[in-house]
Amino acid sequence: MSIEVVDVRPHERFAGVYVAKFEDGSERLATRNLTPGRRVYGERLIKWGDVEYREWNPYRSKLAAAILNGLKYVPIQEGTHMLYLGAASGTTPSHVSDIVGERGLIYSVEFSPRVFREFMEKLVDQGRRNVVPILGDARFPFQYAHYIKGVDVVYIDIAQPVQAKILADNADYFLKKGGHVMLVIKAMSIDVTKEPSETFKQEINALKERGYEVLDTVHLEPYDVAHAMVIARRV
Repeated sequence: MSIEVVDVRPHERFAGVYVAKFEDGSERLATRNLTPGRRVYGERLIKWGDVEYREWNPYRSKLAAAILNGLKYVPIQEGTHMLYLGAASGTTPSHVSDIVGERGLIYSVEFSPRVFREFMEKLVDQGRRNVVPILGDARFPFQYAHYIKGVDVVYIDIAQPVQAKILADNADYFLKKGGHVMLVIKAMSIDVTKEPSETFKQEINALKERGYEVLDTVHLEPYDVAHAMVIARRV
């Protein structure tokens, strides 16, 4: 039997993010569905008043996990233009698409042709007009530079051994002055022989060396083991 929603309220800190409360007392993150009636990854659709929301699963989205783990600052709001590196099949980009809305834009880069096709089917073919799909390799931003205008945020979630460097290289091309970067550190993809805490420090220092001020860092357990989210601003 399905559990009824009893309230949906705006998140206390983050514009475009909502908290849905259910009759059993549980609460879930949600975003307002930009394409009503359509799901992206099997998420629950929540109807409250005349508005439809999509439940945001923190076990499927590292950004949702970071928010639940106390992230203090998310530089994404209505109208934000973002470069998303490692779009995969579109789970987190779909919720970002909800947040930035019709005035926003998400340049979404994915390396795997198979996963890219899935991304196209789930987001672009389903009417998310604020998503620009790019089949490309995030290590070589010059290859897709002609597609992208300046962005407010560069977000990276890829399994590479030099994640902070790849993020900074892309930001050099595309990030506007005063813009922000969001780095998902996957410690086991960088060095399985090191403690995750050492790898986190290494990647954070790499960002600082490239001229970024780190604003916030949160670990993602229990949703993702040996992962952290870093928010930084170009100084």
